[in-house]
Amino acid sequence: MNTSNIILEARNISIGYTHKKTQTLVASNIDLTLEKGKLIALVGANGIGKSTLLRTITGIQKTISGTVFLSEKSIHEMNALALAKNLSVVLTEKLPPSNLTVFELVALGRQPYTNWIGTLSDEDVEKVNYALALTQIEHLASKKHYEISDGQLQKVLVARALAQDTPLIILDEPTTHLDLLHKVALFKLLKKLTQETQKCILFSTHDIDMAIQLSDEMIIMTPGTVVQDQPCNLISKGSFNNLFKDEHIVFDPEKGKFVIS
Repeated sequence: MNTSNIILEARNISIGYTHKKTQTLVASNIDLTLEKGKLIALVGANGIGKSTLLRTITGIQKTISGTVFLSEKSIHEMNALALAKNLSVVLTEKLPPSNLTVFELVALGRQPYTNWIGTLSDEDVEKVNYALALTQIEHLASKKHYEISDGQLQKVLVARALAQDTPLIILDEPTTHLDLLHKVALFKLLKKLTQETQKCILFSTHDIDMAIQLSDEMIIMTPGTVVQDQPCNLISKGSFNNLFKDEHIVFDPEKGKFVIS
């Protein structure tokens, strides 16, 4: 592994949350490495803690123990501006009501760089147009964001993250609410972006079979363990076998996918 390619590293972290002074541990002893130019899928059963892991490594919530390093700095020692220049996050939340066009929505990604009145410089406009071109949505630029489909909106949110121009992009369930055609298109787009921009993209997903086919690496969360490796190595180690606690859903290593027994 080339250490100069490492963007984010989680060293022996424990994750969880505190509610009314009661601490709940979700997972512990987690080591992760996110490198340039890699498409990495995070998978696990519902309720296993994928969102907690994403919130922790993006600095939204603190680790219970251990440290997350982003560009070799502890993530909790970085101010909001430094974070925004190193990391962009695409969540599954509905957009608040607004009259923004697609261009204006993508341009919000330039906020860490614009002056205090938010005026776009020539360089900002260039970055926005580049993001629109990379995601192949230039033809939507003047449309209002509520006039486009869910699949197109997901591309717009990816374009906004690209316009933010960070080495790492993290997406929480980007293919939720998309039909198969748009899921495949989005997966292929993310793969193309890592290859063309050398950014690292980490995304959580329930589309495990597709993630196995298209990801460079996967992070598998099961009760008690979190492992990261290339899909072929995870298959040969039997790492997918414990993903679901159901005797009727089994992983077929020959086919590289889950089958119903």
